[in-house]
Amino acid sequence: MPHQQNLFPPEVSESENSRPPHAGKLADPPTPLWFQRLSIVILVVFCFYVGLLLFLLPWTRYWRENHYLLTLSSLGPLMNSGITRGIVSGLGLLDVWIGITEILDYHEYRA
Repeated sequence: MPHQQNLFPPEVSESENSRPPHAGKLADPPTPLWFQRLSIVILVVFCFYVGLLLFLLPWTRYWRENHYLLTLSSLGPLMNSGITRGIVSGLGLLDVWIGITEILDYHEYRA
């Protein structure tokens, strides 16, 4: 389509590489708007998914009945303690908060 920006810029010749970066060169154009929106959506969905997983997983039977934790006798009591579960849940809440702040601080950069 003729109105879309070129996603991949043309190759730069060697003579243009030898010039200083500020000599007659405009700033790089921002990434396309669709790409900015897609990247923020992927980031927020990822943060919410991992955050909710970390928040809820320590309180399920999958955490208590984990085969790998049961085989390591020294690590099992530590992982089943309330402090460790709280720390992991706190990291999950922090990850959800990161996703929320990314939504609130989103700015589109237009050409």
